[in-house]
Amino acid sequence: LIAFGLGLLVGLQREWAEKRVAGARTFPLITVFGTLCAMLSQSSNGVVLAAGVLSLASLIILGNVAKLREGRIDPGLTTELAALTMFAVGAILVLGSVGAGVAVGGGVAVLLHWKVRLHQLVRNVSEADLQAVARLVLIGLVILPILPNKTFGPYDVINPFEIWLMVVLIVGISLAAYIAYKILGSRVGTLLGGILGGFISSTATTVSYARRTRSDRAMVPVAAGVIVVASTVVFVRVIFEIAVVAPGILRMTAPPLLAMSVWMAAISVAVFFVSQRGQAEELPDQEPPSNLASAITFGLLYAAVLIGVAAAKEHFGRTGLYSVAVLSGLTDMDAITLSTAQLIEDGRMEVSTGWRLILVGAMSNLLFKGAVVALLGAPRLLGYVAASFGLSLAGGAAILAWWP
Repeated sequence: LIAFGLGLLVGLQREWAEKRVAGARTFPLITVFGTLCAMLSQSSNGVVLAAGVLSLASLIILGNVAKLREGRIDPGLTTELAALTMFAVGAILVLGSVGAGVAVGGGVAVLLHWKVRLHQLVRNVSEADLQAVARLVLIGLVILPILPNKTFGPYDVINPFEIWLMVVLIVGISLAAYIAYKILGSRVGTLLGGILGGFISSTATTVSYARRTRSDRAMVPVAAGVIVVASTVVFVRVIFEIAVVAPGILRMTAPPLLAMSVWMAAISVAVFFVSQRGQAEELPDQEPPSNLASAITFGLLYAAVLIGVAAAKEHFGRTGLYSVAVLSGLTDMDAITLSTAQLIEDGRMEVSTGWRLILVGAMSNLLFKGAVVALLGAPRLLGYVAASFGLSLAGGAAILAWWP
């Protein structure tokens, strides 16, 4: 029944796409055929399964030969490969891998249906985008496995493998948001522009929009909306990073950070409605985020923050810790977030101190972006951002002072 359902799902898609090699009746038969061959092969050492594959391949060849004789030339092999894949899906169900079979069968249907979207994505991909993906592969699959997974250096906190793993995580998050932007296109509106900008880089988004308001004063409300939404998304990104690298502490660290994100989301809603008075604007061009030099820089920054936090904790107490958080959070929230989460999970820092360091770093980051707007943006934009960030900082200060 599962094989029949999966085959029917793929067959309906192929019938809708008018691919006549196999359609709504043929694909269910192919998948069920794979299931039956696998059942019979359990007592024949796989001979029946191999014969089934060869039989299916022969039928596909005969079908294509008939098409050629009728003068219908289709150079694509998608339907043929889908047929062979669904035969294998039917077979793997017998082996007990129902989850894998369902996932692959459903994935085939989705992949076939997304033909137009995928082709459009390929047309929108530039050489720089492909290089960005290649750099992520280099960072994650070539460099990471060869790094030593043990601690070195002062305070015994430098682990090359773990540091570079954090680099892979941050580059992966940013690249995923960048790909989403490429898929959706540049005219994504204020709200989605701010969300994607926050996941790619809230600082870069702030710089881009602030600069544009110098030459186009009409887009000030839109720029304000995108900048505030992007800064709000930073807290969502911070919580996600903690969930990935230190899930054991998420329940204890997330509530105050979530409260801050809810407070900023309320401010963002107000700014968003104000921004609707402006015209829809295109999201400024974003640079692919997997630049190797930037990755190395982040890795060094993360290591420096690890050492700085450990040294400040040992020699200067809380005052030193907050100084490190302020300096680290100015331009980048990821390093202080990941290093603090790692230290909490290793038992080297109290939870109450840890989330406060992250929040202080985030507040420092807001001050830095406010300074960027003051330097690069239109005076009217500074008014919007100063009011929004001022309320945000007041909320953060209240959480720091009164959170139990």
